Order: sequence, then structure tokens, then C-alpha cells
Amino acid sequence: MNIYVSNLSFQIDDEDLRGFFEEFGTVDSAKIVFDRETRKSRGFGFVEMSDDDAAKKAIEALDGGSVDGRPLRVSEARPREERSRPSGSYAGKNRW
Repeated sequence: MNIYVSNLSFQIDDEDLRGFFEEFGTVDSAKIVFDRETRKSRGFGFVEMSDDDAAKKAIEALDGGSVDGRPLRVSEARPREERSRPSGSYAGKNRW
């Protein structure tokens, strides 16, 4: 199961995120999302756990819990939505 974790402190790294979930079961991956330009944390990440029961227990236990004084928001990740591309005569072209 893919888990979405938000409202993370900007000091949390991948290993910290993994550690929050490991007490509930095996964590396949844990990734904090970083801004491409500034390379700073965006305050959210994703955790992948192959055992759905363990993942559900982790979500129940961690959602609303506090880490570094911030209440975590933890839920099952939804599939990423397709972003629409610009259309019209300027799509994909420089305007200058």
C-alpha cells in the first residue's frame, strides 16, 4: 500500500520517515518530496508497505499524531491525477 504523509517538519528525512512506520511492519520505501528548484523539503512524503494490514494499522496509529510539534496527516495515497496540458496556439511555444 502506498501511504501519503503530510504536515512533516522540514527537518525530517527519508530515514526518519521510514522509522515512523517500521514499528508496524516492513517498509519497502520511504521518500520525502523535495522542491526541484530550492531542494528543500515540501513537507510531505510517501511510504510504501507491502503488507496492507500493517499499513492500515500504521495509518490509524500515526494519523493525527505529533512529530516535532506538528500533527501528522497520514492516509492511503490516491493515484496521481493526470495534469492537463496547455492547449491553443501558444502551447509549447515561447511567446516572445
